[in-house]
Amino acid sequence: MPPTLRVVSLLPSATEIVCALGAGEQLVGISHECDFPAEIRDRAVLTRARIDASGSSAAIDAAVRGVIRDALSIYAVDEAGLAALAPDVIVTQDLCEVCAVSLGDVRAAVARLAHRDDIAIVTLTPTRLDDVLGDIERVAAALGREAAGRAVRAGLEERIAAVAARARGASTRPRVVSLEWIDPLMIGGTWMPELIELAGGTAVGAEAGRPAPTITIDDLRRLAPDVIVVKPCGFDLARALGERAPLAAVRAAAPGARIVVTDGNAFFNRPGPRLVESLEIMAACVDPDRFADLAAVHHDAMVTLPAAAR
Repeated sequence: MPPTLRVVSLLPSATEIVCALGAGEQLVGISHECDFPAEIRDRAVLTRARIDASGSSAAIDAAVRGVIRDALSIYAVDEAGLAALAPDVIVTQDLCEVCAVSLGDVRAAVARLAHRDDIAIVTLTPTRLDDVLGDIERVAAALGREAAGRAVRAGLEERIAAVAARARGASTRPRVVSLEWIDPLMIGGTWMPELIELAGGTAVGAEAGRPAPTITIDDLRRLAPDVIVVKPCGFDLARALGERAPLAAVRAAAPGARIVVTDGNAFFNRPGPRLVESLEIMAACVDPDRFADLAAVHHDAMVTLPAAAR
């Protein structure tokens, strides 16, 4: 049996990894953004945002840039709560200053925990799809669940390969832009170009393994995409659809493109097991006829915008 460790996850995707490994009952603390699976929502919340995340995409962007400019962490960690939980393992990240509590804040909090010098900090820094799969095994090793880690990874790789094999049968590869943010426009980098290519598209405007570049409406027009997948980081589908002015600007810049708005909070932007569902959604966006079955499975997570008026 794996050791019964007390685990704190300060990152939604890490929480999903822990649960996929069968260790959900060992989670004693989570971040304020951890919301999946539903059974972990009663755990102690150890972080809070220093910005108001309820505004528009433009307002959130301005607030984030202001905090970064002032050299403050966007999220704060509850040090007293962390100490009270006495975790054996803390899982966090060191990739995106907008995604979770900073590694520096975690290390500082751990340093202040009285009489604890044996806390394992597992830091996730995925920039490619293979990094995400590797992180599943790294977390598994920290929890003493190596066999579960190998099994989860193998299952995800099998599903990825199945989508890629179907996509290879297509005669064309549409030009695809994935929008990580819409005011200002940011194109999804890191693992997003890989998901597009696996789904049968040609990723334009960003490179795999690189951060999300910020572009203008004119840049978007010059990219001449056939498909635009809009999935703002942290926005569910309803909230993304509420960004009417930025979406209208995107439509005007690419009148001939198929524009699909999806759930960027649950999918795409969380480097965990649900990136495979994200790949399936992407396949349905890129080639809705070839992947009609996946479009049906994920219909609640995607809305195709009306075509431009002629």
